[in-house]
Parts: sequence; structure tokens; C-alpha cells
Amino acid sequence: MDAAPSAGHNRSSGASVRTRVTIPLRFADGYEVTVDAVTFHGLADGKEHVALVLGDPAASPAPLVRLHSECLTGDVFGSARCDCGPQLREAVERIATTGGVLLYLRQEGRGIGLYNKLDAYALQDAGLDTYEANTALGLPEDGRDYTAAAQMLTALGIEELDLLTNNPDKAGQLRDLGVRVRFVRPTGVFATDSNVRYLHAKVQHTHHTITLPEPSSLAALAV
Repeated sequence: MDAAPSAGHNRSSGASVRTRVTIPLRFADGYEVTVDAVTFHGLADGKEHVALVLGDPAASPAPLVRLHSECLTGDVFGSARCDCGPQLREAVERIATTGGVLLYLRQEGRGIGLYNKLDAYALQDAGLDTYEANTALGLPEDGRDYTAAAQMLTALGIEELDLLTNNPDKAGQLRDLGVRVRFVRPTGVFATDSNVRYLHAKVQHTHHTITLPEPSSLAALAV
């Protein structure tokens, strides 16, 4: 019974901390927090992922962790076509309150890249959902691999955690990589007229654990 966790641990090892620097953050709504930004050597995919350490992760035997995939359109420009920006803002405050880490992963468009994501948007405007658009372009519905995330956690000394996500694949991949996920904590629901169809697709295609109304009854949930 020990073989699988041991193999997973080996797959998630091999990275080390490169730099650690303190950065004060200020969000558009005025929320401010100070983080330690950590970079790494030896990540499996060679990308420049970064960990934001908030509060004191060592204060809990299972600190709160979020794996947040980069979304230039949502995180930076405030696009309403997804819920990425609000999820990022929520995660930073929740993790800062309890102590933990946000892994900011360079996985734009669920791993397909910015240009391909914008191409997929054009297909969504023609009637496809977010997953159908990816496959129509000859790309995976979700091309993300979390080996580098597991390496980052190992380099930070985190072996057990509570995971902040609605996506069961994140917890599944981390467990396969030898990371102990104690509890999965759901994120909020950030539904708008512009993204409710996208959120419904996440529930239907990849079984995200969120409850949504039909578009016609969105008014009660809009934020």
C-alpha cells in the first residue's frame, strides 16, 4: 500500500527554492496584504510558476492552498467571461486569514495558451462552450498537469494541506503525486450574465462542485 505514495513523492521532488522576496499587494477594491513571493529551480515543465506565501503556513498542520492557473484576461484586465479574477481575490484573503500558499501557475487557458484561448473565445461566440471550443481547435479540454505544483509544495515543506478549489481534478492529481489533501474547501460562486454559461460548462464537463441557477434565474446570484 505504500508503493503509490512513494512513487508520487518521487515524481513531485527535485525542485528547490530559488528566491524569496516580500511584496505588498493592493487589489482594486482596496484590500491590502503582504506576501512572500517564492520562485523555484528545477520545476518539471520549466515554466516560471510562483508561490505566494500568506500568513504563517506552519501554524497549521494542513495549511490552506490554492492552485490558481494564470488568466491574463480575468486576473489583470477584469474580464467578465470567466470567474478567475474574483476567485484570485477571494483566495488571497482566505489564505491570508488562516495561513497558507497560493500557487500562481503559468497555465493560461487551462494550459492551451493566451492566443489559443482567444481563438476559443471566438468559437464560443459562434455557439460552442469552453470545452467544445478547445477540442474544435484540436486541443485538450483541460491540458493542465500539476506535477510542478506538487514540486513547489515539496520545496516549501508542505506535505499535507487543505485545498481551495471546486475542481476535483486538482485534488486527484495532487494525491496521485503523493501530496496529502486533507480537505477540499470550495471557492465562492462568482456568476454573472457574462460567465454563467461558462460556469455551467465546468459543472457539466469536468464536474466542478458548484451549484448554479439556470441563466434565466441568474439575478439572485449576480455579483
